[in-house]
Amino acid sequence: MTIDKKSVTGDLLAAAGTIHLDNAGAALMPRCVLETQIEHLRLEAAVGGYEAARQKQAEIEAVYASVARLINCRPDEVAIVENATVGWMMVFYAIPFERGDRILTAEAEYASNYLAYLQLAREKGVSVETIPSTADGEVCVESLKAMLDERVRLISITHIPTNGGLVNPVEEIGTVARAHGITYLVDACQSAGQVALDVDAIQCDLLSATGRKFLRGPRGVGFLYVSNRIVESLHPPMIDLFSATWIDAEHYELRKDARRFENWENNYSAKLGLGSAIDYALEIGLDNIEAEVARLAASLRAMLAEIPAVSVHDIGKRKCGIVSFSVAGVDADEIETRLRQGGIKVSVSTPNSTLIDATRRQLPEVVRASVHYYNQDSELQALVDLVRSICEQAG
Repeated sequence: MTIDKKSVTGDLLAAAGTIHLDNAGAALMPRCVLETQIEHLRLEAAVGGYEAARQKQAEIEAVYASVARLINCRPDEVAIVENATVGWMMVFYAIPFERGDRILTAEAEYASNYLAYLQLAREKGVSVETIPSTADGEVCVESLKAMLDERVRLISITHIPTNGGLVNPVEEIGTVARAHGITYLVDACQSAGQVALDVDAIQCDLLSATGRKFLRGPRGVGFLYVSNRIVESLHPPMIDLFSATWIDAEHYELRKDARRFENWENNYSAKLGLGSAIDYALEIGLDNIEAEVARLAASLRAMLAEIPAVSVHDIGKRKCGIVSFSVAGVDADEIETRLRQGGIKVSVSTPNSTLIDATRRQLPEVVRASVHYYNQDSELQALVDLVRSICEQAG
């Protein structure tokens, strides 16, 4: 099935003439997602937050079922959290690390995750090691196998890094992790809503994602998958009266499901908006979305590569909708500013966001143009034409 571009662009609320190519930052919400949030906010204003939540309890519970359909898990394996970072951190710091444990991660790992590894290395004496990449740039599964021993406590991988176009082979990594009984955490922040996700196929124990990127949901909400295989071995670093029950003066009991990683207070309008965004994506079909995103990104890479002063910095056998490039003699910030002035929204990714990979590849600051299925070929051409003009003016 092909995507009905007329229908999806009709659901956009962007100002006329705006070309949005910053979907890896925050994508544009469909109209229904905005309306879902406004409806709930109006209800809260009319009857109060507690009563609004009571009246919408069935719809709120349905969000967990929507996430479960998106990633192929059970609703009780889902927690809805404030953002992907909160979800990731809650499960990471719940793992009972001991001195001498090893954490294996990717060279293109995201800064926030790596900083958490380093903090744990300082506080608990664990070691943090990067798995070598293949010549194409993705995690080398054979190298991973060679690094394994009884001290490996966690394999933690960013599925799609913040720049570089890379899609790491999370399914193959999962096969290795499962075979050796190693806890496996996947950061799916950039992949949820862009590519099809199946936690059974990935064989991960834990997975975190956000709503604001390729899922086209609101800011300030995300989700966390915690497999029933592992949930009872994980004690959240913070608990409250929602995640646990106070038994007596000296005891409490954690919830038995993934919601032990939630807390009492929620942004219910954002939560419902997330559910609406997921249902919208599922209606279109993740396979259809992935195919169109890949087509658009491949076209943009090819057009940019034809400009002599442009370097495209994308790697990996399999590439996603994130296109990273630089222009000789022109700072990335200047390019981003010029594009924004021309009505084209992109972002800049700095080397310290993926420091290990950026150092290995000697990456400069790069312009990150990230496409989504509602983008048009004409919009990509407009970006390329403006980049070409910038190059010509730079001489």
